[in-house]
Formats: sequence, C-alpha cells, structure tokens
Amino acid sequence: MTDTKKANQTASPKKTHVDHTSEESLIKAASAFSKQSRTPAHLLAGESLNRFDAERLGDHCLPTTISSLTSRFGLLFQHEPEQVPNRFGGLTRVVRHSLPESQRDNARSALVRMLDGKNLKVAA
Repeated sequence: MTDTKKANQTASPKKTHVDHTSEESLIKAASAFSKQSRTPAHLLAGESLNRFDAERLGDHCLPTTISSLTSRFGLLFQHEPEQVPNRFGGLTRVVRHSLPESQRDNARSALVRMLDGKNLKVAA
C-alpha cells in the first residue's frame, strides 16, 4: 500500500489577483468562467450572437441568458430577427443579439462584478 499525501482541505480559497487595465484583458478573463460571463464578454468585444452562435460559447439557451443579464444587471440589448439555414434545407427564424454602444460601460461593470464574485480581485 502506498502513502499518498492529500492537499490541506481546510484551507480557505485564495483570492487570485487579475489586473484588468484594458477591456481586452477583462474580456479574456471573463471568457474563462461561466456562460453568464462569456456571453457579455463576447458581446462587449463587438460580436453579436444568435442561439446557434451561442452554442460555441457553451450557452445552450441564449434567450434565457439575455433575459437574466437584463434583469440582474440592467443590460439592454439590440434584438434583430433573422433567418438562418437549418440542416433540412429550410430556414429557421432566430434573433441576433448585440450590445449597443450605449451599454458598453454597463456591460464592463457587470463583468467586473461577475469576476469579483468568482473569487478574483478585479481592478476596474
């Protein structure tokens, strides 16, 4: 029988310091956590998403995420209906969501708050 050492499991979680001096570094840090931070980070980067695009970010229910971001952080999004090809040769109606320029500061603040909640010390 071999002795194996276990890590101290009573230690409190350590805060990691992430210095976000630019929007780019904030977006990169936010992308590493949850769909709730990845989605606004993607939109803050100037991209737009429909429900199929969001799958690549690990978001399987974009309308719910958008609704949650609106209710939790007061973020307002632009919603543009579009049709995309489906696998059966037809078209499927979806909504493309984007972040208007007027909401960039609010989205940045929301990301900072999300990262603070993930045990990261964030310099705004």
